[in-house]
Amino acid sequence: MSTHSEIKRITTHTLQEMKRKGDKIACLTSYDYSMAKIIDGGGVELILVGDSASNVMAGHETTLPITVDNMIYHAQAVVKAVKRALVVVDLPFGSYQGNSSEALRSAIRIMKESGGHAVKLEGGIEVKESIVRILSAGIPVMGHLGLTPQSIYKFGTYAVRAKEEEEAGQLIENAKMLDEIGCFGVVLEKIPAQLAKQVTESISIPTIGIGAGPHCDGQILVVHDMLGINKEFSPRFLRRYADLHTIMTEAVINYTKDVKSSDFPNERESY
Repeated sequence: MSTHSEIKRITTHTLQEMKRKGDKIACLTSYDYSMAKIIDGGGVELILVGDSASNVMAGHETTLPITVDNMIYHAQAVVKAVKRALVVVDLPFGSYQGNSSEALRSAIRIMKESGGHAVKLEGGIEVKESIVRILSAGIPVMGHLGLTPQSIYKFGTYAVRAKEEEEAGQLIENAKMLDEIGCFGVVLEKIPAQLAKQVTESISIPTIGIGAGPHCDGQILVVHDMLGINKEFSPRFLRRYADLHTIMTEAVINYTKDVKSSDFPNERESY
């Protein structure tokens, strides 16, 4: 019998229980081993290997260019580091839209090759068939409504979604549909706080907000934004918990200075 206490894994069931009890769910993104280890150790319940890796790791303007292979690479690294959190992996653009057998293939590859615990995909009724197909293979699915960045060219803007009554009504219907078909949770991105409250109260699965106000069952931010590594992006919903951009820049400047002045390495740092 092992003497050390086992870390209790967070499961989709844990998240459902948290919603039932009114306990808030903390979520962050991660894309690599070292960062995932820190985030998992910090106590979040859910780590999303987001297609936002396309922006923060690869420097693309949108999330569209990232591939299933890229997502598997990032997810493998994260899964190796994580002992407690539930790891959810984004299905990237083009890997599930319009073709449910392609969607199933993508989801199976991600689960088998990365060891992730669930997948997330964007959209409502238009991707219902894909979600049902993935769920039928026993793969947990998280939905994503509101601002869906993979549809950026359709929207033409990253502005707040569902401010008009018609779009708001449609979003509520889509959230109920995701709940009914068996998704374990749904991300609500950049929608009015009151609408997010309405959605959260009208479905049985947890809602995870990003720019959707305080009434969601949980919150998520992109880790590079939250830590202040990325300075270019400052939406209203972002709270920076550190200024690592400044700290890291100063460290690099000081290192460079010490190398050039022959101060590094010194005698103690030599063999």
